[in-house]
Amino acid sequence: MRIRARHGIAALVAGVLTLSLASCGGDAGVGTDSFTIGLLLPNRATPRWEKSDKPLIEKRLKELCPDCTVAYVNAEGDPTRQQHQITSMITKGVRVLILTPADSRALRSSVQEAHRAGVPVVAYDRLAEGPISGYVSFDGAQVGRLQGEALLKAMGDGADRGSVVMMNGDPTSFNAAWFRRGALSVLTDRVKIARSYNTQGWTTENAHANMSAAIAALGPDRIDGVLAANDSLAAGVISALKSAGVTDLPPVTGQDADLDAVQRMVKGEQYMTVYKPFAKEASAAAGMAVALGRGEDPRDSATTTIDSPTTKNVPSVLLTPTAVTADNIRQALVKDGVYTVDQICIPELRPACVKAGLTP
Repeated sequence: MRIRARHGIAALVAGVLTLSLASCGGDAGVGTDSFTIGLLLPNRATPRWEKSDKPLIEKRLKELCPDCTVAYVNAEGDPTRQQHQITSMITKGVRVLILTPADSRALRSSVQEAHRAGVPVVAYDRLAEGPISGYVSFDGAQVGRLQGEALLKAMGDGADRGSVVMMNGDPTSFNAAWFRRGALSVLTDRVKIARSYNTQGWTTENAHANMSAAIAALGPDRIDGVLAANDSLAAGVISALKSAGVTDLPPVTGQDADLDAVQRMVKGEQYMTVYKPFAKEASAAAGMAVALGRGEDPRDSATTTIDSPTTKNVPSVLLTPTAVTADNIRQALVKDGVYTVDQICIPELRPACVKAGLTP
């Protein structure tokens, strides 16, 4: 994957802040037409899709185009189902699609089908193969680097001789490979990668099985840290360690700032997560989709371009992720309105929340 910046840092920030207006012709263009926008998310195994992305995208689309209709479906982790969903949406006359592919390669033919039908596709969070018209996500290499840097910090003085298990994402996902490369850019030559696994479907259950295999092969005392690509995988890793009788858990990374993960961080079970401000991502994708639905050029709102394996110079917006540990939950998540203290600090976590500085 090749990324080409079109503007400097200042332009990137400005582009994100003004995206919704720039992509939709400003307030004067809002509500002047009506069409249907298809929203296709990949699974329910990762909590963020249903709890954060779906409502945020739908809300922003309604703000930008009050007379537009949103048609929503979830693939339930099944690429074949998602192919049928795309075909159905095209048949029903959607004007533009926002797609998070369940399997980027498997969905290539469906993206081609949409292109032939004149229905532009905005790839959301995960890069899709085929002639997509735009891409909105976060810098995946930076996500991996943040995870790797946090893991080294947590491992402390023993990092340079420690053994790490890598729990990567689904092998069909470009993002999984992107995260892994970013993490390895930090970890290579610093730690020993004792085992590395791809986790089919990004599921907690498969991560649990992979981690159990790592524990059986290495022994729990020879695992000094785990680079888990997201919070669902971190949950599987931690449950496998507990099942093996490990009480002094090694540091475990994550991504997506799931509420369960934040609570695990408060309890000291998960060391960190990567917060990706979903509201900004949703706003950028909604703006690009409405612009495309109105026949406008997505390059007007893009801040960079990306080459996928099939398409060069895809107009893109890549946002900046943030590392979160127990020390900055309030600053990164509570102040940003992601969760309230009461949502995080359920009764059984009150003592831990006091220790973490979340409650007095």
